[in-house]
Amino acid sequence: MLSRRQTLAGSAGFLAALATASGNRASASRVEGRVPYGACVNIAPLQDEAEYRAALESYCQQLTPEYGLYWDYLRPTRDQFNFDYGDKVLAFAEANEMLMRGHTLVWYAAMPEWTKQISSAAEAERELAIHIERVVSRYRGKVKTWHVVNEPIEETKGKAPGLRPSIWLRYLGDRYIDTAFRLAHQADPSAELILNDYDIECVGENFAARRQALATLVRDLLGRGVPLHGVGLQGHLRGKYQIDSDGVTGFVAEMKSLGLSVHVTELDVIDADLPPEVSSRDAMVAARAHDFLAAVFAGARPEVIATWGITDRYTWLNNGKSARPDGRPARPLPFDYDYSPTPAFFAERDAIDSRRTAAQPGSDPYAPFNPAGVPHPEQD
Repeated sequence: MLSRRQTLAGSAGFLAALATASGNRASASRVEGRVPYGACVNIAPLQDEAEYRAALESYCQQLTPEYGLYWDYLRPTRDQFNFDYGDKVLAFAEANEMLMRGHTLVWYAAMPEWTKQISSAAEAERELAIHIERVVSRYRGKVKTWHVVNEPIEETKGKAPGLRPSIWLRYLGDRYIDTAFRLAHQADPSAELILNDYDIECVGENFAARRQALATLVRDLLGRGVPLHGVGLQGHLRGKYQIDSDGVTGFVAEMKSLGLSVHVTELDVIDADLPPEVSSRDAMVAARAHDFLAAVFAGARPEVIATWGITDRYTWLNNGKSARPDGRPARPLPFDYDYSPTPAFFAERDAIDSRRTAAQPGSDPYAPFNPAGVPHPEQD
């Protein structure tokens, strides 16, 4: 058994040893009944960094292109489709016996400039149909799960939220969601189609209102016969707020009762408002992740637990309005900047273990999230 100090030291060699010793830990740890672990993939380190590839190979069973399937990257002009990012992630996934998730077909953000020229309902529906048919058909049979519509619920304070403004809502009304799901289903009838959103997890009136709005939208879609198969909880947890365990558990249980699968799709903890001292901050990040996952598992077994990145080195939380105001690097993910496992790693591992179905005799109870048997920090 390694000591804590030995575990946290020499991370580059540690990850390389994992990949070499296991051949493919992701494949070796895939046992029926276990919840798959996934992460989003940044294309630059995937191509350039052995440490990054080793972390993905050692821990992941599913991968999500971080931005390679966004409209502005994938379709920079009306007539041009650029699949290089998605194709490279898919090739890496297939080479390591993983699955790639499709993220995302419809989103209010990351839209190319040319879409501002859309000026009618007919044109909007035509471009939406062209896009979804082309993208889903390219990955038909290979991408098993699509985040069809991403973040449809608006952000509000003090009132019940509706649908978020977008070019699709402007020209097609609220049925743009129905249209997107039906188009995706036509392009690949075997694919699992999910609705993906955030900020439903924490204690507070706004979070509860968004949770209720998402549940209402789901029920309405199912009532109209829309081919909706699951709901994605992004899990971008706001570190300064407690998890609404009862609210999350109730929501997940309701989705399951409606016949839907539940996916944790983008888990990390926004630590911008947490203390600067690393050990205190790490403890709070770990607690939020653990409480969230425990609440999800209490409602139903999720189909996947995916973090939005695998290492703090490439987290989106070091940029923009979610970055720490003191300029210190964010620490939201299972591995830190140097690829050492963080307390969040062990919290997520323990939450998965405490709620999972019984392991097969002789199997590692922490796989797949901990395929190499990394000891807990308290185990010296």
